[in-house]
Amino acid sequence: MSVKTNHFAEAAMLIRKPISDVFDAFIDPEITSKFWFTKGSGILKEGKTTDWTWEMFNHTVSVLAILIITNEKIRIQWGDDPEAIVEWTFKSLGASKTFVTITNTGFKGTPDELISQIRDATGGFTWVLAGLKSYLEHNIELNLIADRYPKELN
Repeated sequence: MSVKTNHFAEAAMLIRKPISDVFDAFIDPEITSKFWFTKGSGILKEGKTTDWTWEMFNHTVSVLAILIITNEKIRIQWGDDPEAIVEWTFKSLGASKTFVTITNTGFKGTPDELISQIRDATGGFTWVLAGLKSYLEHNIELNLIADRYPKELN
């Protein structure tokens, strides 16, 4: 039995940097590669598809930028499923504080599969925000994504 729901995964974090710095960190792969994926095929542009690669896992995903509102919102389609949507919202809390929320929707499957997908996405985006915070606030690359799944455990 497959269930389609409106369930979602969400992660959020205060980043002590101006909103433009935080927004750009998710648009520009030169920055994003310091805390999330290892390589991007280009800057996110509305209506364009970009490839994100995690070289340590030999994995690439194509994302379509559906909506980009500078310093406010990014919405992408993750992979080939038009219902697999990830959205970032950015809220300025002053000159040097930004609150980022990442919401992932479009999960499908059995109840057990939904639980697993939502748990994994929530955890994954929490690691992304922790890595972002460390990199932007302290210029430290924590390698959280690679270290979450070390190859020695396979």
